[in-house]
Amino acid sequence: MSKILILANSSSGLYDFRNELICALLEAGHEVVISLPDDVKNRELTEEGCRVIHTEINRRGVNPVQDLGLLREYIRLIRREKPDLVLSYTIKPNIYGGMACRLVHMPQIATVTGLGTTFERGGVLLKLIVAMYKVALKKCRCLFFQNEENAGKFASHGIRASKTVIVHGSGVNLKKHSAEDYPGHADDVTRFLYVGRIMKEKGMDEYLHAARTLHDRYGDRVSFAAVGYYDDDYETVISEAEKEGYLKRIPFQKDIHPYMKEADAIVHPSYHEGMSNVIMEAAACARPVCREMIDPDVSGYLVSPRDAEALIRALDRFMNLTEDERRAMGQAGRRYVEEHFDRQDVVSNYIREIEAIINGR
Repeated sequence: MSKILILANSSSGLYDFRNELICALLEAGHEVVISLPDDVKNRELTEEGCRVIHTEINRRGVNPVQDLGLLREYIRLIRREKPDLVLSYTIKPNIYGGMACRLVHMPQIATVTGLGTTFERGGVLLKLIVAMYKVALKKCRCLFFQNEENAGKFASHGIRASKTVIVHGSGVNLKKHSAEDYPGHADDVTRFLYVGRIMKEKGMDEYLHAARTLHDRYGDRVSFAAVGYYDDDYETVISEAEKEGYLKRIPFQKDIHPYMKEADAIVHPSYHEGMSNVIMEAAACARPVCREMIDPDVSGYLVSPRDAEALIRALDRFMNLTEDERRAMGQAGRRYVEEHFDRQDVVSNYIREIEAIINGR
């Protein structure tokens, strides 16, 4: 029996988007050990048969002392556990986990789930991050990307691993996120929903501007909601929007499906994404999506990031669709994810690479 060590920065993210891979590893007889900084999904992971180890991570901060401490902790963890393979997800586990694997000669499979704001902003910090990635991933046995754009960005900066594989994001669980009948609200209110962290890089300023504008234009015929937790200093801004009546904020939810089910459309104004899980899940629920879309003008509307006026035009266009047109748009999204984004296809790609490394091929 082989031991797989997984390094991640969020138990919810790991469980919600990669649990099918974890279950496949357990079913194949592998021991799975998971390093996490929180315990939100520890009970579920433990009950499935995983062993969870707490490892503190400052997800967004840039503190050299803390980050060197994370590198040392990963080195100690790998030496103590002696896994046959390390899987890592997201920026810090990829970088510091990759460095640790390289130092102790441990095979690693890393996944780039997104580039983060540094690649967008550039400057000295980008040069530092690129240098760290080059060191960390040079000996990485397989580097997974969730879209061509991110893979191309890494290649343009000279960041390379032994092998690169591109998959369609994390895929979507088509059984969990089943197609839902279009809501057809009796009150004739069009409900727009945002799901994600409430922060600038997710397009929250543009979403709020669109919400205010369309609420002034349509009054009680339109409703805007945001589900998620504050990641920036938005608490005061959101509170004011709620008081003025053009936005409802819903705290972070473990199960987002019921909220998507009641929405007319999902709005995702993020500046940058690896491959948005929110978009795929919304399309799987047969809901149209505004902003970042799989099939533009067929299953949703695509607008440029940071363009609040373009977002308003797209939402206004959606407001003027008939219920049948909206339903058809959602059904088109469901068909598209069935054809291109089944999570089992993504899991099969990982299993193939994992078995090849463990079996020495």
